[in-house]
Amino acid sequence: MMIMVRTIINALPEKKKEVLLTLLSLIELPEKEKGCLSYGVFADIEDENVFNLISEWQTRQHLDHHMRSDRFSVLLGIKSLLSEPMKIQIVTVSNSEGIEAVNSVRKKEADSQNYCREKPGDMKFSGKVKPALSIE
Repeated sequence: MMIMVRTIINALPEKKKEVLLTLLSLIELPEKEKGCLSYGVFADIEDENVFNLISEWQTRQHLDHHMRSDRFSVLLGIKSLLSEPMKIQIVTVSNSEGIEAVNSVRKKEADSQNYCREKPGDMKFSGKVKPALSIE
């Protein structure tokens, strides 16, 4: 099982640079923190004042330890620089799939759509048509 945390941060426009510098300082070598699988800051493409801090943890115990850390206290300390309270979403992931799942679903869909049915007046065709687009 893996724990994912998404923190949505909406900075005051005049404090955006200060918020971003603080967030960037938090992601320096977080993998040294026990149980941290990844930790990243992402900018919203629709609103330049919104940032997403996304982290992945091996267990809830590792995340709980992180939430009691000085690093997390720094994150909570930026609340006066925000236009609204930060939102934190914690998700427990019990199963994870990759591109293979996408390929499998798309192949099944393509297989079911690529059989031609004969209609009156149509040219006769039997067999399978190769999909025009495949993801590999």
